[in-house]
Amino acid sequence: MTIYIMLANWTEQGIRAIKESPRRLDVAKTALRDMDGEFKSVFMTLGDYDLIAVYEAPDDAVAARFTLQVAQLGNIRTRTLKAFPEAAYREIIASLG
Repeated sequence: MTIYIMLANWTEQGIRAIKESPRRLDVAKTALRDMDGEFKSVFMTLGDYDLIAVYEAPDDAVAARFTLQVAQLGNIRTRTLKAFPEAAYREIIASLG
């Protein structure tokens, strides 16, 4: 499974209905699970982003579909990063020759 890091900010719509945010997160978790993915961690943060989520998905296409489905709801804007775990990082660096 590939690891992704989602950086999210609430939109005006999302902030107006902020009390529904935990329920929306539960719906997102179910949607990702239905795509054979899984949330690993979710954090509410202070600073440039309101939420950070770490999740696994089978591939980039699933991650893209999940991100688009979440975005369609209009409650958050996201940036998604593909993450390489330490072992992969070490392998990539070692392959430089």
